[in-house]
Amino acid sequence: MRRVLPGSPREALFAAALVFCLTPFASPPLALAVGLALALTVGHPWGAHNARVVKYLLQVSVVGLGFGMNFGQVVEAGRTGVAFTAVSITGTLAAGWLIGRWLRIERNTSSLISSGTAICGGSAIAAVAPIINAGEKEISVALGTVFILNSVALFVFPPVGRYLGLSQTQFGLWSAIAIHDTSSVVGAAARYGPEALRIATTVKLTRALWILPLSVFAVFAFKNKSAKVTVPYFIFAFAGASLLVSAFPGFSGFYSAVTGAAKTGLTVTLFLIGAGLSRSTLRSVGFRPVLQGVLLWGLISAAALFAVTRGAA
Repeated sequence: MRRVLPGSPREALFAAALVFCLTPFASPPLALAVGLALALTVGHPWGAHNARVVKYLLQVSVVGLGFGMNFGQVVEAGRTGVAFTAVSITGTLAAGWLIGRWLRIERNTSSLISSGTAICGGSAIAAVAPIINAGEKEISVALGTVFILNSVALFVFPPVGRYLGLSQTQFGLWSAIAIHDTSSVVGAAARYGPEALRIATTVKLTRALWILPLSVFAVFAFKNKSAKVTVPYFIFAFAGASLLVSAFPGFSGFYSAVTGAAKTGLTVTLFLIGAGLSRSTLRSVGFRPVLQGVLLWGLISAAALFAVTRGAA
């Protein structure tokens, strides 16, 4: 049973772990593991605010990474694998629908898991949930499923990529397509190398733009024409940051400092994601939604790996 420390001791422990994640000793996987350890033992002292902080910290950090990239390289990386991105998103959504029907998973839950797997994890789920009128339990189940697999991917993908001898370009493409959340995509790619990080970040953000057509599709599929479609504006801010780097290259010292701060911000983001994955969330998930998530994840990972190693992406 989880032990919840009263007041100050629990907050002090959490603050100490957070400070550790600000140091060079904390890698993204280690930060995630520390967050998970706290969540499953003493608990998150400010859990009610965690989701909002994670959302905005992730967006600010991603924009900060744009200051480490040349705009021309961003455009080129964004064009990489566009056709495969469209095919993989469409295929994942279709496969998710079929698997959900086969496993007899409630329609909203299945749709959220499929959306999170196809595009960008929690961001896609957050965008689609209000459109399909998903309940709190359905959202929790979908987020729990995606975050569990997302956490596994952060640890598994880099060693698998090295074992298979993937180049940084191949790994960047593979991780951007097959890992759910932007935070873990960036964390895994950063461990693999700078070129993998550049490609993975750009391709993942390009992929995240598919939230718009997915949301519009959901409006009509679920007959909710009054729903508000979410626009991921921070992606354009990321592109603007890289454009500034290209237009004014003389501020390299400043750009390097911002990029370093952004990488630290992503490490803290992963710590908070781990800290927010409580036992109650894990218990709420259930076997069949996790099975749907695993099958979909396996499908898209295998297809993406085949494509990047064959030069099809």
